[in-house]
Amino acid sequence: MSIKILLADDHQLTREGVRSLLEREEDIKVVGEAVDGRAAVRLARELGPDVILMDVCMPDMNGIVATTLILAETPRIKVIALTILDDRRFVSNMLRAGASGYLLKDCSCKELIRAIRRVVTNKIYLSSGIMDMVVREYVTPPVYADSPGASHLTIREKEVLQLVAEGYSTPQIANSLHVSAKTVESHRQNLMVKINAKGIAGLTKYAIREGLTSA
Repeated sequence: MSIKILLADDHQLTREGVRSLLEREEDIKVVGEAVDGRAAVRLARELGPDVILMDVCMPDMNGIVATTLILAETPRIKVIALTILDDRRFVSNMLRAGASGYLLKDCSCKELIRAIRRVVTNKIYLSSGIMDMVVREYVTPPVYADSPGASHLTIREKEVLQLVAEGYSTPQIANSLHVSAKTVESHRQNLMVKINAKGIAGLTKYAIREGLTSA
């Protein structure tokens, strides 16, 4: 049986390139492409892939939130982060969300295929540089005294925080999340209290620091 792959990346050229490489393998089939995290959640439900190659930073909904939602609904799916981001925060957030692998986009095709075949056997695959980073963090975790990490935020709060940091207005956020503007404002106020942020600038700085956006 073929390993069914869903590609989630907001860059069409990247999706086309990865699809072309993967479809050379007889046991791998790309079943769909998502342009952002929200589309990835929907297509994961519709297509039932075995593995999702997930970019971390995407507009509207990032790969971290998308991974959390997908795995909460369908734990059997394996997610591999495929990204240019080697920052510790992005790595930690993706692994905490449940990703089974983390690769940088400068990896070889052979390594990508090796990672796919490894995670479908319920194993973890991290590129060597990422593995070193994870080990270092485990040994000496960094401490931030000014505000707590993002793990205490709800999924909805993370969605709102990303959109605020990316410059979306309250009506635009409300439309994207299918909620009222009043609900968005309530989430934003709660976020400011929770993370001890002052205004949009504070929220944006926090979102970048926590690896929720690269904006």
